Amino acid sequence: MHFNLLGLCRVLVLVGITCLLFLSTPAFAAERIVLKYGIFRESLSVEELSTFAQTGELSGSLKVNLALARQDPKVIRQYLTKPVKVNPVFLDKVLNSQIGNIILDQISQVFYTPSQRANRQALRAALVLGANQDGQVSLIEIIKNYPTNEVEVDGDRLQGAYRQLRRLQTSLQDLLGV
Repeated sequence: MHFNLLGLCRVLVLVGITCLLFLSTPAFAAERIVLKYGIFRESLSVEELSTFAQTGELSGSLKVNLALARQDPKVIRQYLTKPVKVNPVFLDKVLNSQIGNIILDQISQVFYTPSQRANRQALRAALVLGANQDGQVSLIEIIKNYPTNEVEVDGDRLQGAYRQLRRLQTSLQDLLGV
């Protein structure tokens, strides 16, 4: 009985937080991204990166930044947009476990706050919010839902972050028996 009550409380808290985030998304969503490739560092609007992810159209500054970093825009776009299907409620449960904290710590080496504080919590919120929207998460959704005005992204590690999301998806499927 105690376990079921605890589970119900977690679900209610998740629903409450999700409602709060949906009602106030503009105040909590990232507006700027600092994209880092080695020594190169470029500040872009999230809208600019989102447009690239959706259409493939590169802004002038993004085109220059990717060229200087010797990155293929098609590959970057693929990692940004390829979705990973997840169950939002189960994702929240896993991300609030010890294993989830390890996964969050690994992915937060790619997506992090400018202050380097509360990376795990910010990433957890971005993942759960993205999953609640459509039952899947992509790297561009993490960026768009990141709950700070600015998010820093290590572009050299985008592929690794995508692989971590795929591993998380596989782990969730294994746990659910899907």
